[in-house]
Amino acid sequence: MTLSPSHSSFEILDPHDPVLSRLATFLFKRTNDYLQGEMSAGQDHYVLLEEINRLAITKYTDLRNLAVNLNKALSEYNEMYVSTIKPLLMQIDRIDRMVSKLETNAYRLDAYTKQLRARIKDLDDN
Repeated sequence: MTLSPSHSSFEILDPHDPVLSRLATFLFKRTNDYLQGEMSAGQDHYVLLEEINRLAITKYTDLRNLAVNLNKALSEYNEMYVSTIKPLLMQIDRIDRMVSKLETNAYRLDAYTKQLRARIKDLDDN
């Protein structure tokens, strides 16, 4: 098989220029190092992404647990409000209304007492 003169052939046993051979070997070594570095960097990126995803999953799990606990506590507080606090507040409102009525009646009684005192004083003066 013959090749055209524009194609070079590389046979192991053919003598070659040692400088060219050394430079080619150096080029292949550097290209190999570069490609290994690129693959290593890509792999490092995937490892970093996996770690970020793991941390995000952990964080979101913690936040979910916190939300569940807050929801549970809020439900308990709402139940406590309805069963305990709301009746007490309604009782306080009733007492407040009764005190207001009692205060009104006390002012009326005081005014009536002053009128009676004034009449008695008038009767005593006559």
